Amino acid sequence: MWRRLSAVAGLAMAAVLALPGAAMAKPKELDVPVGTWLAARTHPAVQLTSVSYTADVAVPTPVANLDAIRKLTQQGIAAVQSGKISADENSIYRWVVQQMAKDPGRYFSPGAPERVVEASAGGLCTGWWVTPDGYMVTAAHCVGQEDEELAQTFAAQALTEVNKKDAADLIADLGDVASDDEIVRTASKIFQIWNADNIKIRNVKSGLSLLQSLPGGGVDKTAKSVPIELVAKGTVYPGKDVAILKANGQNNLPTVPLGQDSDVRVGDTLYISGFPGTVTQTSIFNVESKLDPAFTEGPYNASRQTPEGVPYIQTQAPSYPGNSGGPVFSRDGNVIGILVGGLIQQDGGSTEGESFVLPVSIVKEKLNEKNIKPAESATTKAYNEALDLFFADHYSEALPKFREVQALQPNHPYVAKYITDSQQAITAGRDQSSSPILPWILWGGGGLVVLFVVGTLVAVARGKRRAKTPPSSFPPVSYGVQPGHPPQGPQGYGQQYGGLPAGASAGQPYQQRPPYPLPAGPEETRSVRPQAQQYGAPPHGRSQAHGQGQGPGANTRIAGLEAELEELRRSMRQRPPEQ
Repeated sequence: MWRRLSAVAGLAMAAVLALPGAAMAKPKELDVPVGTWLAARTHPAVQLTSVSYTADVAVPTPVANLDAIRKLTQQGIAAVQSGKISADENSIYRWVVQQMAKDPGRYFSPGAPERVVEASAGGLCTGWWVTPDGYMVTAAHCVGQEDEELAQTFAAQALTEVNKKDAADLIADLGDVASDDEIVRTASKIFQIWNADNIKIRNVKSGLSLLQSLPGGGVDKTAKSVPIELVAKGTVYPGKDVAILKANGQNNLPTVPLGQDSDVRVGDTLYISGFPGTVTQTSIFNVESKLDPAFTEGPYNASRQTPEGVPYIQTQAPSYPGNSGGPVFSRDGNVIGILVGGLIQQDGGSTEGESFVLPVSIVKEKLNEKNIKPAESATTKAYNEALDLFFADHYSEALPKFREVQALQPNHPYVAKYITDSQQAITAGRDQSSSPILPWILWGGGGLVVLFVVGTLVAVARGKRRAKTPPSSFPPVSYGVQPGHPPQGPQGYGQQYGGLPAGASAGQPYQQRPPYPLPAGPEETRSVRPQAQQYGAPPHGRSQAHGQGQGPGANTRIAGLEAELEELRRSMRQRPPEQ
């Protein structure tokens, strides 16, 4: 009998623990788009990175090769006569400068004087935190340029005024064609190429930094850049184009989890986060808004491999210069690669369907070289739990979690807004959190349920026993301990009927949560609530009534049950020992 009662008590306790609100059940499917869910979870860990250079830049004065230009002009006249180009002056000069742009070194030679500029140049990319103490992943080409690339960068950025002057001199020599915008653009291109080919760079200094987002997202003009050090660097695209950076003095940074190459395959949707130059390099948007990450998605088109055996993923998820180094996610929120390249059109735009992603296995390989272990931060764990509650409309439960995030990481870029949104939702009456009385029911009322069930079954059992056998005719059997045998310890009935369900072990929760939240389904609801009501628990969101659990008669019932139990114990002690 006592074994049966212990088993029933364990089942009753399991039923109480399974009540809605006892633990936050992970929903099977969130009532938000996948992209929205992913962006909310991953944006805090995505950062704008910057590489900068300072140097003394010198370029010679271009001297026109008159013989070459004269021959080119004659070719233009012949083209007019053959009808290949129009006979008007602008069309002829337009054709001439277009031919010059194909090979500027053929038409101009270095001359004196040498022009020297104290210059600075740089570029923006994307990186993302993989450890709470400041290790970051980005692309190798984002942290340093080869000499030839650096020369082109200085020619395009540092020598802007020099290029403009050289182009203006050429247009003046050609005649009155300054109103032709195409000629002006092509002339500027000529000297951007020529100056890059003839540039001399001295006293080069470089630096890496990142711009950490402000609370609320974005970066304003007063934000300080954080210096960051290069830890490891691979070979630039199409090689293993990945680099590891470290920002010192950091803790509790938001992080993103690394997945496996096998997490995705052809046909799956991929998601890219980063800072496209089409936004960061424009004056259309203000500084605060344009330095928030952009999120794009597209299909996994194909698996590729370079002649050197480096694997790449081709995707149609849109990307642009500046997205380089950004994380690429599966729909489960794990990083499956790093964006490193694409085919660029002449106007600087990305060719659709030509974004290339270095698989996450290459990222892990580089991290392992430096014995860097990716880890989820306490900030991210609390933040993701808060987001689960927020998206489930449990705003009053999400609020303390968001405040925990704010305490862990005061500079978290988005948590302040979620706190405000949660408060507004509660005020507006949209909160779907569990009833405030539910925790009392679970921890206090739950005990009453178990006590009530046990006491009732004891009373029923006693009544049946008395009906079958009068007290005077009890057989000489003991329900206690036989003489000479020690009492049952923790390895007796307690292990077998300790209240844990089949398959569970001590120290593990009864209901395991999947790694990411999913909305509750109908099967889950059906399997929990009938059990709870069967063992005397109240329906979800209601207090007990009609003599169950709480109510004016609760204390009287408890006293009555205690009296019955004490009477049962006295009768047990008075029975003769078992033969």
